[in-house]
Amino acid sequence: MSEVVLVEARDWQVWSQEHDAAIIDVREPFEWAMGTLPGAEFIGLGSLFTRIDELDPDRPILFICRTGSRSGVAAGLLAQRGFKEVANLTGGLVALGLA
Repeated sequence: MSEVVLVEARDWQVWSQEHDAAIIDVREPFEWAMGTLPGAEFIGLGSLFTRIDELDPDRPILFICRTGSRSGVAAGLLAQRGFKEVANLTGGLVALGLA
């Protein structure tokens, strides 16, 4: 099992670029519609396991949500499933002033 990396809000862009990371927004559809980070893909937390095959277990993934709670759950679940490098945006989009 890999550990979840905690990425501070101020570092998300550098971290994701340095790691060539996928950015996955796990919020609800109505939250996604209000905006997200550049390059993010939407996979709501509730549908994560039905869509897990869409994710590359060898590519780093940065999970995001409003406050970092749901994205922390998502990152933890994928770390348990053997995904190589998963990260959580600490404080979520609120910490970036986007929610």
